[in-house]
Amino acid sequence: MEAAINRYRVMAIIVGVMLLMVVFVGMPIRYIGGNGTPSAIISPIHGALYIVYLAIAFDLYQKASWPLKQMVLMVTAGLIPFLAFFIERKIVTRARAELAARGAAGTAEGEKPAPNQA
Repeated sequence: MEAAINRYRVMAIIVGVMLLMVVFVGMPIRYIGGNGTPSAIISPIHGALYIVYLAIAFDLYQKASWPLKQMVLMVTAGLIPFLAFFIERKIVTRARAELAARGAAGTAEGEKPAPNQA
């Protein structure tokens, strides 16, 4: 699950930065400056990366066996500027805590901790 957490973290940061570029670079240049080129380049890139982010978020959601509310929160994070960074921290902290608890539970029962799997 650690690999899924790391993939989610990287994509959340990338999608968050791209969303900020759309909102604070592309849109002002388009609507204030009258030049739609930057927005026409940045927006589709953000959209494509957001689709990848959704797939990675879904993968983490499934591996962690979280309630649907958690997935909705992750999906929303890529749509609202700055929210991706806060949600990413919350999700990664929670996922790592659950991963550590699973490892501790396995060792407490006399089992070997499971190796990190993708």
